[in-house]
Amino acid sequence: MIRPLWRYGLVLLVLTIASGLFAQQPKKWTSADIHEAIKKLNFLGSALYVAAHPDDENTRLIAYLSNGVKAETAYLSMTRGDGGQNLVGPEIREYLGIIRTQELLGARRLDGGQQMFTRANDFGFSKHPDETLEIWNKDEVLSDVVWAIRKWQPDVIINRFWHEYEERLAGRMHGHHTASAMLSVKAFDLAADASKFPEQLKYVDTWQPRRLFFNTSWWFYGSEEAFKKVDKSDMLTVDVGVYYPIKGKSNTEIAAESRSMHKSQGFGSSGSRGSADEYIKLLKGDMPNGDHIFDGINTTWTRVEGGEPIGHILGAVENTFRYDEPHKSLTGLINAYKLIKRLPDGYWKRIKQAEIEEVIAACMALYAEAVSNDYSATRGQDITLDIELINRSAADVSLQSLEILPFGIDTTFDQQLENNKALTYEKSVELPKDFDLTNPYWLNEKSELGMYTVKAQELRGLPETPRELKVRFNLLVQGEPMSIERDVVYKRTDPVDGEVYRPFEITPPVYANIDNSVYVFAGTSPKPVTVRLKAGKADLKGTLELCHEEGWRAEPETVDFELTQKGEEQTFTFTLFPPEEQSEAMIVPLVKIGEESYTQAIKLIDYDHIPTQTVFADASVKVVKIDIHKAGSRVGYYMGAGDEIPASLEEIGYEVTLLDDRDMTPSNLQTFDAIIMGVRAYNTQDRLKFHQEKLLDYVKNGGTMIVQYNTSGRLKIPEEQLAPYPLEISRDRVTVEEANVRFLEPEHPVLNYPNEITAKDFDGWVQERGLYFPNKWDEAFTPVLSSNDPGEDPRDGGLLVAKYGEGYYIYTGYSWFRELPAGVPGAFRLFANMISIGKEVRP
Repeated sequence: MIRPLWRYGLVLLVLTIASGLFAQQPKKWTSADIHEAIKKLNFLGSALYVAAHPDDENTRLIAYLSNGVKAETAYLSMTRGDGGQNLVGPEIREYLGIIRTQELLGARRLDGGQQMFTRANDFGFSKHPDETLEIWNKDEVLSDVVWAIRKWQPDVIINRFWHEYEERLAGRMHGHHTASAMLSVKAFDLAADASKFPEQLKYVDTWQPRRLFFNTSWWFYGSEEAFKKVDKSDMLTVDVGVYYPIKGKSNTEIAAESRSMHKSQGFGSSGSRGSADEYIKLLKGDMPNGDHIFDGINTTWTRVEGGEPIGHILGAVENTFRYDEPHKSLTGLINAYKLIKRLPDGYWKRIKQAEIEEVIAACMALYAEAVSNDYSATRGQDITLDIELINRSAADVSLQSLEILPFGIDTTFDQQLENNKALTYEKSVELPKDFDLTNPYWLNEKSELGMYTVKAQELRGLPETPRELKVRFNLLVQGEPMSIERDVVYKRTDPVDGEVYRPFEITPPVYANIDNSVYVFAGTSPKPVTVRLKAGKADLKGTLELCHEEGWRAEPETVDFELTQKGEEQTFTFTLFPPEEQSEAMIVPLVKIGEESYTQAIKLIDYDHIPTQTVFADASVKVVKIDIHKAGSRVGYYMGAGDEIPASLEEIGYEVTLLDDRDMTPSNLQTFDAIIMGVRAYNTQDRLKFHQEKLLDYVKNGGTMIVQYNTSGRLKIPEEQLAPYPLEISRDRVTVEEANVRFLEPEHPVLNYPNEITAKDFDGWVQERGLYFPNKWDEAFTPVLSSNDPGEDPRDGGLLVAKYGEGYYIYTGYSWFRELPAGVPGAFRLFANMISIGKEVRP
């Protein structure tokens, strides 16, 4: 159940400065931070940057607008980056989208912007915006862009990409990119039309932005020389390389720190210094008279009825600010705050009231926190909150009362907060039995290929699921009532890392995880299926059943369990019998406790650069019975960016060894029937430059080496050393997973031994056929397969096989890292043939 969130006093229709800070350490303001925030209070202008994916945004421009101009700046990303590759771990699809969402929020914390999304799902690379908009559901995503504009009320919108498809950019431009700009151009006008998406007007007003720009560069025009000749009368040149003495950093250094948060995509960036020009081309609206993006737009408090006196007060506060005694600014800030509260309700009142409340708290060095005694709880469970409030200034402030939201539990204090003396309070509360789980809201409903399902309008666009459990501190600051809210969090003291925060989660009482993401049966022999039960609360007793489809059989039918402690785990093993014929099916663990049933698994995403993410997902996994044969049994796998292929190969009976430096000796390599290089190994593993000669010698001496896709950029070895014969990696890819696959060499062993490959083996592929195919290669290579997207020339470089000495070298750009974990039968059969080439099938 999703409740109307305004019931709890959450201001969801604007993004406040606390947005995206779930489970982060409380911000510890410096005097410089406070002074900059006071300046921002006196600038009433907003900007919306629009692109398609995490990492598309221009962090230099966002940082400049946020820190240099002091504008309210947000980045609208059409997707959460679910279709990309992952350089920090094995997560792909929706789990990668969660990582990239958190990376974006981390980037915004560094560059000062805010973050928004649409419901569009990153379904993978798209070569044309028409395809993108068909899969995305154009009208629904357009409504989300209109919603973002109406919520954010930007004076200016800046598109990262050009809004018209151009043949000259074919193959270079992602369809998602062009589509994001097309939608922005269209929404620029529609946001002001009350007849368009009128259901949104229950929550927001119509809005007409003043200007729409395209953030262009020389790249768009083909070369720097060509760009010099372009008429720039409709462009602004913005120097984003400014230096901020108060921060001790240039804007471009801040932008580099922000961009480096995109770690899963390998976008670490070095800071730069000195002048740096950005160009923005006017698409709609009026051209500024000067060089400033906001020239001609009223960005003072006079744009708000009754706001002029506020601007005068804040100007005086800015000019008289004391770095050694920030609390001396409270009188002026409180006077401005009183006037802001009296304004008619509207966008700028909501934005600036939230901001000034945080600035006032910062001037008092007010530390306010509510910490749960555990990182999670279930519905109906009692929890204990440790609440701390301390005023570390000479300010006159008292705590009037505390409220535990959403219960409305109110405790009266009327206690003066003396300088630097902490007030601590412990409170036990019972969570409602209908509390929502703290799951990523866009994953709560079944999604389509290109769209997440989010029924609640007020949730659309939010970066995270709003936390319902909060503490509201009702204060009296120099005689003026003021409230601040803090999410309930969990923290612990780690012996190495010190104070560690984690989001507080509302969870199911029990989770059931099946150990594998897919089970593949190469014959009729049964396999053990291990289910791990974990208690989300204490004292659980019930039954566990492994549900399956017709033709499959599990033993035993049910088992009893008892979990006495929260966090306790028990494993239960079922024997799963496949059918005789080839089959694809699903199995799901069903947990029954009394009258309640549960089929949810828990997924923990834990990386140092983002807050720990807990996801409750459907516990079902795929099971596949495949008609498959294989030669060889022992495989060495050198991991690249991270993938799940080793586990997939073990499913069909291979013994897989994950190789590291100490394994890369000639004698050890010769013990393997095949050496497989993981996804983007040559882009991510520096040490391969020391091992490549040994690997090629292994092939020369009779081994089989399978190299999966890499990109031509950032290779750790020269491209000419990648293979025993020359080949060149391109950006060629086949994005349509149903694209026809043609056999260039029907009699080639890799298509016939030990499995006879047919067109049917390419049914059921997911997301794409392949990516970054070579487009040039030595005649020693035999191209085996050909495929292409509609309207394009054949791409023949997806599977290249070469005899080298006594062995075989195979380079393949087909997306095995997606197909094998997805349990695609034909992908397993063809991969087994690659490993088996040149070998005899063993009885």
